[in-house]
Amino acid sequence: MKIVGTIAEMRALCRSAKSGGKRLGLVPTMGALHEGHLSLVRAAREKTDVIATSIFVNPTQFGPTEDFSRYPRGLEKDCAILEREGVEFVFAPAVEQMYPAGAVTWVTVEGLSDRLCGKSRPGHFRGVATVVAKLFHIIEPDAAFFGQKDAAQHAILRKMVRDLDMPVAIEVCPIVREADGLALSSRNAYLNAEERKSALVLYRSLRRAQELFRTGERNSAKTIAAARQEFASEPSVRLDYFEIVNPDSLEPVLDTSSPSLAAVAAYVGNTRLIDNVLLGA
Repeated sequence: MKIVGTIAEMRALCRSAKSGGKRLGLVPTMGALHEGHLSLVRAAREKTDVIATSIFVNPTQFGPTEDFSRYPRGLEKDCAILEREGVEFVFAPAVEQMYPAGAVTWVTVEGLSDRLCGKSRPGHFRGVATVVAKLFHIIEPDAAFFGQKDAAQHAILRKMVRDLDMPVAIEVCPIVREADGLALSSRNAYLNAEERKSALVLYRSLRRAQELFRTGERNSAKTIAAARQEFASEPSVRLDYFEIVNPDSLEPVLDTSSPSLAAVAAYVGNTRLIDNVLLGA
């Protein structure tokens, strides 16, 4: 496995790896790897011939009061994990590589970027779209692998890829959960034992939405109200949003007769977590 820190070397290695018709898969991460990330690596192994994984804590997707400085980092441990998974390349650039002095160009997907997490994290999806566009330009993958937990993110990236004619397939893989339902997240490391228990309310709210859907409820407002009620039992958890939206446009839907995305975000102590389920898909 080759660990690469510069754009020039990464570009050259990836272009060489693709020679002879080999398919290159990209798994973009911010490190602090867990089984959710590894499920993406394994999906990439099934669908491509060579795997590149990026490890880059992207400063432009964090707000000024968010957790950029304390976001979990452990490059050596992450690289050991990826080597065991048979990854060929790890791209771990410095911030100065990705954002040279004087850089002023951004990628903004209008409309979608201010929905769901974009409402409470202004500029977040601009930072995501910009860094992923850079990774696509540097690595030139045939396919890039993302987790369903970041549903708004991959909806935005799909739109970006379509609008900018980028020759990369966006592959979305299922959420990986703990046995009790908590979605795996690098930020789960912030939670103490009591917060970890309280965090299960996110999944309970989504399960409530699923139960209503299974019993025939299609009114989004009624489903949202019932799901939000789950948070009454966890006063230490502050709900950011619970919404039901179109999975592609992220626009709120009045009913769930067509496939819909139930998405939730909440603060457990100081830790912001997200989760979602698809209804009718």
